[in-house]
Amino acid sequence: MAEQRPPRNSTPDANDHVETFRRATVGALRAIGGRANTEVSFHSGAIPIGGLDQEAPVRLPMPSRHFDRDEAARIRGMADAQALRLRHHDAELHLSRQPQEQSARSVYDALEQARVETLGSRHMLGVAANLAVRMDQELRDAGVERMASKDDMPPSLALGLLAREKLSGQPVPASARDLVDAWRESLPDVARQALDGLAAVQEDQEAYARASRQLMAACSLIEADAETPEISNDPDGDESGTQDEAEEPPPAPEDEPTPSDIEEQGGLEPQLMEGTGEAGEPDETSEGEAGDADGAGDPAGPSEPTNTPPGDTARGYHAFTTQFDEEIAAEDLCDGEELGRLRQQLDLQLASLHGVISRLANKLQRKLMAQQTRAWEFDLEEGILDAGRLSRIVVNPMLSLSYKRERETEFRDTTVTLLIDNSGSMRGRPISVAAMCGDIMARTLERCGVKVEILGFTTRAWKGGQSREKWTAEGKPKNPGRLNDLRHIIYKAADMPWRRARRNLGLMLREGLLKENIDGEALFWAWRRLKVRPEQRKILMVISDGAPVDDSTLSVNAGSYLEDHLRETIAMIEGRSGVELIAIGIGHDVTRYYRRAVTITDAEQLGGTMMKKLSELFDEDRGPSRSRAA
Repeated sequence: MAEQRPPRNSTPDANDHVETFRRATVGALRAIGGRANTEVSFHSGAIPIGGLDQEAPVRLPMPSRHFDRDEAARIRGMADAQALRLRHHDAELHLSRQPQEQSARSVYDALEQARVETLGSRHMLGVAANLAVRMDQELRDAGVERMASKDDMPPSLALGLLAREKLSGQPVPASARDLVDAWRESLPDVARQALDGLAAVQEDQEAYARASRQLMAACSLIEADAETPEISNDPDGDESGTQDEAEEPPPAPEDEPTPSDIEEQGGLEPQLMEGTGEAGEPDETSEGEAGDADGAGDPAGPSEPTNTPPGDTARGYHAFTTQFDEEIAAEDLCDGEELGRLRQQLDLQLASLHGVISRLANKLQRKLMAQQTRAWEFDLEEGILDAGRLSRIVVNPMLSLSYKRERETEFRDTTVTLLIDNSGSMRGRPISVAAMCGDIMARTLERCGVKVEILGFTTRAWKGGQSREKWTAEGKPKNPGRLNDLRHIIYKAADMPWRRARRNLGLMLREGLLKENIDGEALFWAWRRLKVRPEQRKILMVISDGAPVDDSTLSVNAGSYLEDHLRETIAMIEGRSGVELIAIGIGHDVTRYYRRAVTITDAEQLGGTMMKKLSELFDEDRGPSRSRAA
């Protein structure tokens, strides 16, 4: 007798299973968070926790159709982390004491997240287990296993793990233990004391915020202020925790070049390397005075920055050395196997954005193709035989043959350069969306005959790298200028077909790649590559999520040193008609820097904004715009 199978509809549907899990997760999140009306949505791809803002909707990873126990625990861990933030975190208080510098802000957020998770998981063992699974996944995503030394680990990750250890009494995950131990040993005594102080005030967010700022000041991430009193350090150590007597700013040289002189001398080339010799040695007569310096991002502490008025540093901008700077193709930073794996991750995430962005891309393609429509000239004496008029010859053989010639309407050749900020603050969804949008834009414009170049910029190290080591070895001369090793990445050259470059774009998802950002020199580099292109029209689009930040440089120069240089570089490019410059800021108001700019509040808006701004640029009647997306 044949075995009878159960009816098809008796097998549980995987979609129903996923939906049941989603409803249960949302219900638990709202119950733990104490907010019944919390908006929760699920998205494909890697979803970071997001900013510490209670008003923002909660976003969670979409469970796969056949998710297993580990995947469920990771999603629950993400939900629990956000629920505990809703329960124990005061966003207004947090923002009132948040540092301005991007790297310090990341550390400040990580310390607060450690506090709320420790408080919430103390009496809920299930929540603690979910958070542990999520932490292990985050460490894998951050590439901790591939980090060779403590310098490869971002300060936000290291200090966040150290804070969790102090607050909860639980050891650091095994995968990061060696690196965190190395970080702990490198901290000065005052920073260790500040870490101990976090545990004592973890119940009081206001006191905890003050203790967090004291820790960051001890680690030289921010300057000590009224709420973060300066902490005296061991005189034998490298740090200088107290301020020396204020120095008078040096008088500006009388022969300071004017903007017109700069233009006549060929733009910014003279200033970018001003004060740097052929071998990359600093010029002792450079403008500005810097105090005795020491490790910028180093936990050991910085020296006094230059006391130069804001806005007066750009003309004296220079690099201490360019010996360790790097301009490199993406395929040379990663082996082929890892590039393939990273590209697969990018393809999986593309599914969540492909529909909306593809519609916008097709609309842009139709617009561009319309500008290249062809017309014909008829009734000519020579050219291509006009078959449509042969009937006239049949009717009247005395008529002469008619010819036609194709006439192409005026359409200027165009090159578009996409310059993407590869700093640590772009980690997570912003860099993923930027990579996806660059991929779609390159494919779209290539079909229209428009050349596309995709570039990225970051630094090779978190704390100055070899440039800072060289400066230290030479006795820490004053006014070193830019004090970090640049890394400029070519993901896709303008003449490289998208098919050959597609794997390179996955490199942006490699966590260990994202460090600090020196926007002025990166913008100048991209402009210099673009201006020599043979195309008639040149467009440079910048995507960034913050002002230029490099702790090593800012610790020994004026606080506006990098920002002033960025402004001067932008003014130079916008003042020349050869390149059209546009910027998109993710959560950062770039309209204060760029004449043509738009600010978006969510990375998910990036694709639509890019296509919209490009579409506006390709309109016949175009003009500068300054807008802010809601």
